[in-house]
Amino acid sequence: MSATNGDNSYPYVIVGGGMVAGYAIKGIRQEDPSGAILVVSQEADVPYERPALSKKLWLDNEFTEENIRIGAEDYANVTFKFKTTVTKIARQAKTITLDDGEVIYYQQLLVATGGEPRKIQGPEDPHVLVFRQWSDYRKLRKFSGANKRVVIIGGGYVGTELASSLTRNKTNVTMIFPEDSLGSGKFPEEIRAEYEETFKKNGVQLLSGQLVESYQREGDQLMVLTKDGTKVPADTIIIGLGVTPRISLIEESGLDLADGGVKVNEYLQTNDPSIWSAGDIASYPDRILGRQRIEHVDHARLSGELVGRNMAGAHVNYQHTPYFYSMIFDISWQAIGNIDPELQTIFDKRARGTIVYFIDENKLAGVLIWNVKVDLDDVRDLLANPPATNDLVGALQEQS
Repeated sequence: MSATNGDNSYPYVIVGGGMVAGYAIKGIRQEDPSGAILVVSQEADVPYERPALSKKLWLDNEFTEENIRIGAEDYANVTFKFKTTVTKIARQAKTITLDDGEVIYYQQLLVATGGEPRKIQGPEDPHVLVFRQWSDYRKLRKFSGANKRVVIIGGGYVGTELASSLTRNKTNVTMIFPEDSLGSGKFPEEIRAEYEETFKKNGVQLLSGQLVESYQREGDQLMVLTKDGTKVPADTIIIGLGVTPRISLIEESGLDLADGGVKVNEYLQTNDPSIWSAGDIASYPDRILGRQRIEHVDHARLSGELVGRNMAGAHVNYQHTPYFYSMIFDISWQAIGNIDPELQTIFDKRARGTIVYFIDENKLAGVLIWNVKVDLDDVRDLLANPPATNDLVGALQEQS
């Protein structure tokens, strides 16, 4: 496939320069070794493995920044436009418009814009990071260690992983979050207590039940202000309050929406046959769990590669059911499906960990694997084919 209409036309255009883009390029190259690809990215770097920014780069001295680049060997005939935003998709003309007014023609368009980090009221400051990009990691490396004080706002994936990594790199860490306890609403109580205690015993100061209202700079330090008037000093602040899907382009172009994202079919194709989506913003029909929109790395990798293949004509169903995972201090956990602690739970205690089954109206909804090594395909098989009985709880208890 070759470009037409001169330099402003490409067989493949990717909006978004994150992990999905990197894996989509890999997928395209499996089916089309030489077709021209344009990647329009708000970031300043080629696609990279984002999870390493909060984990492996801090904990493995032999793992360097060069190791996190995705698919650099596939970048022949790939053009990157960095620090660039797409302002419009014109579906009938099959064009996108960039923030400088340039118009690009596409044959196949992938929209993988990911999420916009939530922020808190306060002045722009180099020591206040939402920790979403490679550049944030580079800054935090300079701002941490030597017993410097880092305050993390939020108790989600990024915040907890950074608390673990920073603490093990000679940094004083305080976490502030609105929940009554760390992991509340995320894990069942029996596991949640172990989770929180692990942070405490490793020296992380936890300020629970605190809603952060704003921050400000006071001389040579930052000050975090909570709703009840508490002031927490910091050398650096990390805002880890999750993301909001970037779907304004999708909304304005009139594509179908679902689950707060863009609706795609089993091929990761929108209702416009020339436009595709994957990763955080894509609502797709999961073969086991039903329609899902998942914000996690496993889904970004696998959906990204498959959508690239399909853009180049493969026509393959997305049959992967993604898993979630995290590694915190000496805790490693994985999960597939719905692990809402409000659901009925069954605990399968193992020698050094636990498997938790989550039941919703006598249907197996999700599985949490806590410090146990299992084959995740076995978990997927169990979710797809649970014990055929009217008493699912009893059947699972018998096999636990």
